[in-house]
Amino acid sequence: MIDITLPDGSVKQFSEGITPMEVAQSISQGLARQVISAKFNNVKVETKTPLLEDGKLVLYTWEDPEGKQAFWHSTAHVMAQALKELYPKVRLTIGPAIDNGFYYDVELNGEQISEHDFPTIEQKMLEIARGKHDFKMRSVSKEDALRYYKQEQNPFKVELIENLEDGHITFCDHDTFTDLCRGGHIPNTKIIKAVKLMNIAGAYWRGDEHNPQLTRIYGISFPKQKELKEYLTLLEEAKERDHRKLGRELQLFTFSQKVGQGLPLWLPKGAALRGRLESFLKRAQQKAGYEMVVTPHIGHKELYVTSGHYAKYGEDSFQPIHTPNEDEEFLLKPMNCPHHCEIYKSQAWSYRDLPKRFAEFGTVYRYEQSGELHGLTRVRGFTQDDAHIFCMPDQLDEEFKKVIDLTLYVFKALGFENYTAQVSLRDPNKKENYIGSDQNWAKAEAAIINAAKEKGLPYVIEEGEAAFYGPKLDFMIKDALGRSWQLGTIQVDYNLPERFELTYKGSDNELHRPVMIHRAPFGSLERFIAILLEHTKGNFPMWLAPEQVIILSLSEKYEKYAKKVLNLLENNEIRAQMDNRNETMGKKIREAEVNKIPYMLIVGEQEEENGAVSVRKHGGEDLGTMPLGQFIDQFKEEIKASVQEFEV
Repeated sequence: MIDITLPDGSVKQFSEGITPMEVAQSISQGLARQVISAKFNNVKVETKTPLLEDGKLVLYTWEDPEGKQAFWHSTAHVMAQALKELYPKVRLTIGPAIDNGFYYDVELNGEQISEHDFPTIEQKMLEIARGKHDFKMRSVSKEDALRYYKQEQNPFKVELIENLEDGHITFCDHDTFTDLCRGGHIPNTKIIKAVKLMNIAGAYWRGDEHNPQLTRIYGISFPKQKELKEYLTLLEEAKERDHRKLGRELQLFTFSQKVGQGLPLWLPKGAALRGRLESFLKRAQQKAGYEMVVTPHIGHKELYVTSGHYAKYGEDSFQPIHTPNEDEEFLLKPMNCPHHCEIYKSQAWSYRDLPKRFAEFGTVYRYEQSGELHGLTRVRGFTQDDAHIFCMPDQLDEEFKKVIDLTLYVFKALGFENYTAQVSLRDPNKKENYIGSDQNWAKAEAAIINAAKEKGLPYVIEEGEAAFYGPKLDFMIKDALGRSWQLGTIQVDYNLPERFELTYKGSDNELHRPVMIHRAPFGSLERFIAILLEHTKGNFPMWLAPEQVIILSLSEKYEKYAKKVLNLLENNEIRAQMDNRNETMGKKIREAEVNKIPYMLIVGEQEEENGAVSVRKHGGEDLGTMPLGQFIDQFKEEIKASVQEFEV
């Protein structure tokens, strides 16, 4: 008999060799009908894999992210089979699941495939799926695996196998199709009821531009046709909310090939928006006891060697800057924390001085591959709302919880109410990927879990997602379309203080090592603004809107009064502009709607005579005519109420 521990902590005994599906059936037939994948002792397994030892079993359904990953990974196999049957000459490479769907990279090898062929491929995939073919894993010797793919004349699979260890190579079979695979599938193909191929693109083998170029076909699949229709509707809404589209329309930012890929240029309205976000966080940080610092955009290579960042991320950095001095190299700053360590180290500290909280809106640079760049969400130069807290070990718990409070304050102010906290731990089976002692890691991980519990955060634990120097608490936000984004991170670090030999003098008059907390509620201003744009569809909270009011004059005759209105608004710190162009009122209103300006004030003869304005809200609501002073008072009350709401 073996003991199987379920997610609720209960332990059940079963005969050795029982499968995850049989465990599900022992719980309920209803659950068994929903289960599509499983994990045993933190390793993905098939639902029909015999369990031969004691361990922890997690069963996944379509509703779980892990279940979707297995579903989409399995569909990638089905697409690969369809491609081979329709285009026999293609050579398969890899086909993973991604956040939304899957892709498969293939070498066309003389075949021709375009988006016009998608309906034919989809039809073939559904035909295969209806066959209810089981996914079956089998171990293969390295010799047999190489022989198989050499016969297939597939150098890509051969290269993959040559880098694998004999005894750890597996194939997956379904129907007449075989593929090199590590596992993690749904029980059979019939569960796949709806498929849609999304687009086709070029991709280099293994992401290296020096390797052969392949063709990447993206797709998505669902267990119900209805869910596919809902997804496509959501996709259309997402296109309307695309931050790149809104950024152009609202004149917030642009890119230039001459400046360089992944290096955004902020236009006046966008720069003002950034400035307001920075001012908002600076005020909150000042109340919380942070001190602002400024560090250079470059640093000596030795700085990042000391911190460990160069060994870990050197390949993702821009090439070193060589000076005329021999062996002197600088790097564009890829992160701020080593600089802040040196600021702390610049003077001696006593336990009475701690905690020290250094904050900076620091711009950093990372050489992302051109194919991975995407608007503001993936760039090569970005500004982090970075801060590092240096504290005594017995201050860690309180400081960490204060950072949680600050992060949640930021989210509430910007309208992000739906979130889950993710406790990101190191992978216990790959300790070589991290720096620091087991003792320090245990203390840091315990501190984060305890803080999350005490603050009552909804949280999940993810192994293998920690930073290389310490565990972290990441906040996973759901936007207006239900999409998840990682926003805001808090990290506990015992390692950088050791590497930089940071100290403080304790009450015992001895030198001690501080603990370091890394935190960034926005993460990066660029990415945060992109997500905020898509979440709000460009309808920013009133206090943040680039332009709060636009004055529309019925004709040039009322320009003088319109200017008077503008001056009064500006004197009351209301961000306003005037549109007195010789255009129709309909066109002016349409353009103000496109620019998502919260209020339009229309002025003409009647308004001028009565010192009034006709008020129209973005979206079409007509609030009628009112004295200008009344509008200003109501506007101020609206701003005050919205600020008080998120400051409670």
